[in-house]
Amino acid sequence: MRVLVTGASGMLGGATADLLAERGHDVTVLQRRASGGPHREVRGDVADPDAAARAAAGQDAVVHLAAKVDVVGDWEEFARTNIEGTRVLLEAARTAGARRFVHVSSPSVAHAGHSLVGAPAGPADPVAARGDYARSKAVAELLALGADGPGDDFRTTAVRPHLVWGPGDTQLVGRIVARARAGRLPLLGRGTALIDTTVVDNAAAALVRALERIRHVRGRALVVTNGEPRPVGELLADICRAAGAPTPRWHVPARVGWLAGAVVEGVMAVDGALPGPRRLTDPPLTRFLAEQLSTAHWFDQRQTRELLDWRPQVSIEAGLARLAAARDGQYRGTHHIVP
Repeated sequence: MRVLVTGASGMLGGATADLLAERGHDVTVLQRRASGGPHREVRGDVADPDAAARAAAGQDAVVHLAAKVDVVGDWEEFARTNIEGTRVLLEAARTAGARRFVHVSSPSVAHAGHSLVGAPAGPADPVAARGDYARSKAVAELLALGADGPGDDFRTTAVRPHLVWGPGDTQLVGRIVARARAGRLPLLGRGTALIDTTVVDNAAAALVRALERIRHVRGRALVVTNGEPRPVGELLADICRAAGAPTPRWHVPARVGWLAGAVVEGVMAVDGALPGPRRLTDPPLTRFLAEQLSTAHWFDQRQTRELLDWRPQVSIEAGLARLAAARDGQYRGTHHIVP
């Protein structure tokens, strides 16, 4: 197929574009800046109708990863990229005659702050979702699934990879390591809440599988994880050790962490209202982060694996070994071909 990938400048988007090419698909990427990568590039913003139309022209399918991913920022920024960008790209894909659309979402669209224990992929809820990122992604997912058309005219699905990480990750691993080295990585509560994550190779393979098997998953949302839930304290320590950073040593009661996050958000709101550039761009804690670090969130993967006919090929232990190898300059990166 001729496949357009947005967000290919990110870790997961780049791995997905590369794996699609390995599978024999003709890949085009839409991104704001030239990367010099191996795939045909269209320069532009995903929320720009002209750029989206140019990128979608002649494509059979779209894998949409481009998003504003952050715990801070103005709602208008999240809405423009995550909601309007998805709306624009869906219209461009339909107009261009594409028949498959994989929207990359997040489990946070269905997380209302309570523990998720062996949970299914619940419905996206923009009202209950926590934080502007999650709310905007919830709206975007509903747009994507609502665009699934009758027959085979236009088929859509939403895939929610959970906490994707791997060598070169600047979102999860990068922030954990930076905070650990700065002495700003506490354990909330006892650090025993079970959470599941996804090694990047597995997430990319699941997205490719969703594209190729879209008739089995159309109109659905699927959560993708490694299926290896671990206590959050253990996982944070393992990532720090693999990256050569100090492991977290101090504990903060979960309720205190949540209240501290609320205070930080209040400071940020005042800061953002003042003239001049916003100064607090990487807050030590927010209410969303406090909930993520102190509540269980792991998911039942049986339906996902059955519908995609897919299994993770890189374990958490193998992923940690890759982090350590990358730290020592010995990891060059590989992708595992899906069945």
